Amino acid sequence: MQNAGMAALQLNWRYLAFDVHPDRLRAAIEGARDMGFIGLNLTVPHKVLAVDMVDLLDEQAGAWRAVNTIVFETRDADGNWVPLAGVAAGQAGEVRSRGCNTDADAIARSLQEEFGRESWRGAAVLLLGAGGAARTAALRLARGGIASLAIVNRTAARAAELAREVRREHPGVAVTEGYPSHPVDLVLNATSLGLKADDPPPLDPAWLKARRPQFVYDMIYRPAETGLLRAARDAGCRAAGGAGMLLYQGARALELWTGRPAPLARMRQALEENLKSYV
Repeated sequence: MQNAGMAALQLNWRYLAFDVHPDRLRAAIEGARDMGFIGLNLTVPHKVLAVDMVDLLDEQAGAWRAVNTIVFETRDADGNWVPLAGVAAGQAGEVRSRGCNTDADAIARSLQEEFGRESWRGAAVLLLGAGGAARTAALRLARGGIASLAIVNRTAARAAELAREVRREHPGVAVTEGYPSHPVDLVLNATSLGLKADDPPPLDPAWLKARRPQFVYDMIYRPAETGLLRAARDAGCRAAGGAGMLLYQGARALELWTGRPAPLARMRQALEENLKSYV
């Protein structure tokens, strides 16, 4: 997806994946800066760790306390900080790292696109998971004015920690831990259950059939049809996977690196072609 976007913008860049142990994340970020990388994307478990490893945070990363995109910046001829792509090769002086978060708005945009709902104000949400992705989703939806949030997580202490944070930041949202007794509008899976064929479902299919929430969103995008999505559709729910979220967070990252609009149609095409090839 990213390489397709870069090719469409006629950039002599390459997007590559690296496995980095959390203990070496700081060194990896500093090494990428020293080697002239334009920027980085980070995934679990690095997003929260990186908050304290960059030179500054943008508004989004500061709000959600998670970094999924790093932009390396230098000063232009006028002394303004700009992405490295904004200066000629070899002309960069001092370089700093700016931590950004493109996940939160990508979640909101994908939910709107998939379900045709402009706002979740007043909605009742069941969130599965309490990790970094769940936290970002919880805070973003709470900021959007949801009425209630129920958090279910394998580790009760982490669910309680996230619940406390949402209550503190958004006291108008009724936050509970465990399955709610009231009707639910949206179920959001932010766990990794479903990535593997032998994974247990993150939610009991019997609960779905009995409660029938209107919308079910699984952040997992590969495979495109998870067990949760099948169960949700069998129960009569509208269901969608996380490909849209992946697309929009990636497109926004490319825009931050380049300062140019992302070629969204080409990136979407490349992503869809890749997901179709996944078995």
